[in-house]
Amino acid sequence: MADSGLMQPRTRIFSHLVRDYMRGSPVVLPGEATVAELLGRMAAAKQTSALITNRAGRLAGIVTEQDVTRRIALRCDGSEAIGNVMSTPVRTIDADDYLYYAIARMRRFGWHHMPVTDRRGHPLGVINLSDALAVAGDQVLREIDLISHQDTLDGLREIKAAQVDLADSLFLDNVPAPEIQAVITHINRDIHRRLLETHLEAMAQAGWGEAPVPFSLIIMGSGGRGENFLYPDQDNGFILEDYPDKEHGPIDIFFIELAERMTRDLDAVGFPYCGGYVMATNPVWRKTRTQWRDQIRMWGRKRSVIAIQLSDIFFDFQGAFGEVWMAEELRRHVTKMAKSSHAFLGELHREVSQAGVALGWFGRFRTDTEKPEHKGEINLKHAGTLALVSNVRLLCLREGIAVTTTLGRIAALHGAGVFDKDEQDYLTGAFHHITRLLLRQQITDFKAGKKVGNHVHPDALSEREKDILVDSLKAIETLRKRVSNEFAGELF
Repeated sequence: MADSGLMQPRTRIFSHLVRDYMRGSPVVLPGEATVAELLGRMAAAKQTSALITNRAGRLAGIVTEQDVTRRIALRCDGSEAIGNVMSTPVRTIDADDYLYYAIARMRRFGWHHMPVTDRRGHPLGVINLSDALAVAGDQVLREIDLISHQDTLDGLREIKAAQVDLADSLFLDNVPAPEIQAVITHINRDIHRRLLETHLEAMAQAGWGEAPVPFSLIIMGSGGRGENFLYPDQDNGFILEDYPDKEHGPIDIFFIELAERMTRDLDAVGFPYCGGYVMATNPVWRKTRTQWRDQIRMWGRKRSVIAIQLSDIFFDFQGAFGEVWMAEELRRHVTKMAKSSHAFLGELHREVSQAGVALGWFGRFRTDTEKPEHKGEINLKHAGTLALVSNVRLLCLREGIAVTTTLGRIAALHGAGVFDKDEQDYLTGAFHHITRLLLRQQITDFKAGKKVGNHVHPDALSEREKDILVDSLKAIETLRKRVSNEFAGELF
């Protein structure tokens, strides 16, 4: 990323993280502490709010100056536990969320500050709206408003449409394509979160009650890797907290209903149904924590074609809503299983080895010959990034590396000594170049009213871009051959 001092405000807003702007050292107390302790700590720290945690150290509530003056001072003698008087539930922002998202949420709810937590819900600090707005101008606020519409289907459709303009703006600001993909992914995850929040509230009001057990939404594929392009389809599932078998009927009915509402509305706002039925409506992708672990062990043992294909789809998952620690727990289990199962990885290699690159003899591009509408074009996903993504993922599974982004995986493999510096540079450069070409073509196709896809015509590239693309595809092909040789030479 370019030096922040040289970046445009728009770029900083959409590529910097909340943790870069939050104020640390908040007043944090357990719910068992007394009101007297709370007031003393707030006064000593000269803070206008305090964050209250549960016994697991996760944020459970908040107490502000207004709470003290309007409610607590009138009814407490100082000995009462804070947990009895705090405001709860409290909306938070993740430290690794983008700065624009914090601004959007605070403007949406009319708040001046918001607690910041890590992915497990532990409080880290507070973000103030004034601090965030210090790097934003009127144009940026308009863009933020465009991607934070009301939680209606029309509003969420407008967010999807506004993504293209935002991607174009960032592209023109020379933001690297993988960073734009990360922003697009974040907006898409926000749409998932907002739909789930809306439907959970609507179901409660309609008599379904609250969610019967805690759960986490997981997103797989490019959304799990943080590498969405403009119009990804759905790849989602649920992890549910364990519950007694006798309670399965009503609990599963609740989550079937939630999944059907979510997937229906995702399709309506611009996320097409998954053709392979990789969605939470399918019981394969809707399981308890224990059932997920059992299924992963089964995939590792059976090693059937179906099991390999399902696990290949699954391995890029990330938690996107709810109890995301469940997804992190499952990631640790997957990493451990895969690293210890050489036979399973061998079968997985046979599956991913089918992905080739669009490069023929003498460095000539291999173009699409099957579909008339794409004759002469290169599918830069299926014959470009797919081989890179899948082979890098396979190596990370073998090495026990839990990272999910492709660039993060390449860097981690270099750190583990699997890639030397040249290999890291070539593969990183290949990913940057191909994703840039793909993103530019998708923006161009959208503006021209064409169907957005993954095909690029060589004539649309400059000679320099063609040369770099040839080098990129060669680097990916070299990786493919290396992985094939290593896996063919190991005993599985």
